[in-house]
Amino acid sequence: MSQLKITQIKSVISEKQNQRDTLRTLGLKKIGQSTVREDTPQVLGMIRTVAHLVTVEEVD
Repeated sequence: MSQLKITQIKSVISEKQNQRDTLRTLGLKKIGQSTVREDTPQVLGMIRTVAHLVTVEEVD
C-alpha cells in the first residue's frame, strides 16, 4: 500500500472538538508538523474530516 505524508498547516484554536481529536489521532500537535500514515479508508476518513487544516502528499 502507498503511504501519505500529512502536514498540519492551520491552527485548531477555533475548530470543533472532534476535529481537534482527529488531528491528535493522526499524530499532529503543532502547525508545520508532519506524519506518515498508510493509505487506508480509516485514515482517508480522518483526512476528510480535517481537510481544511492539513495538506496531504503521497510518499513512496
